[in-house]
Amino acid sequence: MSNVWLITGSGSGLGRAIAEAALDAGHKVVATARDPRQLTPLLERYGSQARAVRLDVTDEDEGRRAVRATVEAFGRLDVLVNNAGYGDARPFEQMPSSEFRALVETCFFGVVNLTRAALPTMRAQRSGHIIQISSLGGRTAFPGNAAYFASKWAIGGFTEGIALETAPFGVRVTALEPGAMRTNWGKRAHVERAPLLADYQPSVGASMKQMEGYWGNETGDPAKVAQVVLRIAAAERLPPHILLGSDALRIAREAEQARAADADRWRAVSAAIDSDAADPIPSLP
Repeated sequence: MSNVWLITGSGSGLGRAIAEAALDAGHKVVATARDPRQLTPLLERYGSQARAVRLDVTDEDEGRRAVRATVEAFGRLDVLVNNAGYGDARPFEQMPSSEFRALVETCFFGVVNLTRAALPTMRAQRSGHIIQISSLGGRTAFPGNAAYFASKWAIGGFTEGIALETAPFGVRVTALEPGAMRTNWGKRAHVERAPLLADYQPSVGASMKQMEGYWGNETGDPAKVAQVVLRIAAAERLPPHILLGSDALRIAREAEQARAADADRWRAVSAAIDSDAADPIPSLP
């Protein structure tokens, strides 16, 4: 069955891989990018099966126009993939507030904007699937990139809440949480800016140094991720979060085990604040 897809951030990387996979599978795709010229090869290769729409996901009006253009072109909207985003690796203290906000506006509120734009159409159809491209960074964090991690953690909570709201009328919402992929994301996120303050060398500096040899050798293959996205888009029973990549599985498991151990260690203090707790608050562990 051919479905209609709207994919944000289709100009390169994972978004382009998903668009090509969907088109190769016979679906109709509205691909978007801030610079539509990046999408010309898709139009040349796939003809009337594809449409290109300019979209800055931080602009709510453009998001609504993209959904409207999709429905006008193909009559419906079956799958929305919220993929647009970027990273910015540097200490939080050295990231201007305007640039912190700009990243969150793209990586989180872009997801919110497009989800808001798509829901009325999907609710009227009584069907649809919204796939949020989150990250392993939605379950854990590393030194640097605080704005990115904040956005991805927010996507996880947003997705869970929306999925519960929309399930009764047939709209599924799923967050995919891949580890590192060979999309050049890491090199773009780690562009050299002002020198690190000396106090951040042991944390952010060490983390960036450790990752230098990893970029270009990441575990994840975006083409394989795109094939998984095709299958997930058609699936009926899904959890709200799905990890992708052996690195994501390993690191998320380690983070969850550490959080569980902390919860156990602090159990007595946590329970002591109940209004009906008889014992005094114990010493901190």
